[in-house]
Amino acid sequence: MASAPAVITSLSELATLLDGRHGLFIRWSRDLGRDETTGRSRDALTGAELPGLSANPLDVESWWGDRSTRLWAARRLYDYSHIRRDRGPGVRAWILAGEEVSRGPDNEPLIRCGEVVATVDESVMREAAELVAAQNSHAWGTLDRKRSR
Repeated sequence: MASAPAVITSLSELATLLDGRHGLFIRWSRDLGRDETTGRSRDALTGAELPGLSANPLDVESWWGDRSTRLWAARRLYDYSHIRRDRGPGVRAWILAGEEVSRGPDNEPLIRCGEVVATVDESVMREAAELVAAQNSHAWGTLDRKRSR
């Protein structure tokens, strides 16, 4: 039986991981075991089966410059944090190493998971929300479609 993945307990810990490793993605899921078994996601609008797991990249982009990796990590967590609420109890953020196999309908990477690296503790989600709020950008928020309707 595989050992349980590490648990990320601070933004600083996640930033250290991102500074030392590339090819990581975040996936929001209630049942990563099922996800790994099927290896596929579905488009919520059309029901189309997608050829990989929908995920978002965590690699820090070169245009980010000398800005804090901690802020990058906070933003990446915050961008899709509404998924936890929308999909109900038990959904959490998983850090995966994987290979991009295609792109989804929102231009997100569809990946083949090579390794479950860690899960993200709820306290880190709160820390990310606080750091994002501290940026005082009132024109910016999560990528929540329901709010834009």
